[in-house]
Amino acid sequence: MAVIHHTTLTPTKVELLGAWLPSRPWYGGTGSAPRLARAGGFRLDDPEGEVGIEFLVVIDGPGDAAPAYLTPLTYRATPLDGGRAGLIGTLEHGVLGKRWVYDGAHDPVLVGQLLALLAGRVAAQAQGESDTPDPTVEVRTVDADLPAGLTEVTETTGATVLAAPGAPVTLSLTRVLRPGPAAGRDVRGQVLAPWSAPDGAAPRGAFAVLRDSAR
Repeated sequence: MAVIHHTTLTPTKVELLGAWLPSRPWYGGTGSAPRLARAGGFRLDDPEGEVGIEFLVVIDGPGDAAPAYLTPLTYRATPLDGGRAGLIGTLEHGVLGKRWVYDGAHDPVLVGQLLALLAGRVAAQAQGESDTPDPTVEVRTVDADLPAGLTEVTETTGATVLAAPGAPVTLSLTRVLRPGPAAGRDVRGQVLAPWSAPDGAAPRGAFAVLRDSAR
């Protein structure tokens, strides 16, 4: 069970993301600095109790058309071996000290727990409370042979796709969120959750999608 500490972070998560997001191929900004605000998300527990796992949503800008970005994050007390490509930065946690913050698509602990969520073996947890399931997160899974790990990471204009040689499915992390579930005959499962829009609405969309691998 992850323990949520209500403490200071230096820099904040939003500040870290503001420096990192413009480097992503799915970021839609036009040259000006991001104006990010937190807009929801959920957590998963690391069964070993070592890695913090958070699916954080941020919106960029104050207008009703401001895009919502999904940023799956992991927080570690030491650097992730071989994880340099996914490193977002470091921050100082008021209780836990220095933490290395990673794009979760590159962290096998997050990927493994997300697959466990899709398989119904774990439950999504509330973003800001310890040991509290989040009932707003919905998992829809069609019978699928879930792989043990997905290590090939490909960035597209709207998603990060994880795959592995011979795996029957791919796992897409939706980066630019849209209301509504994922559709298509190749969809084998998805995680749906809400976020907060600038106009006060609470749209729901697919945070992660399992699809048949291309044959």
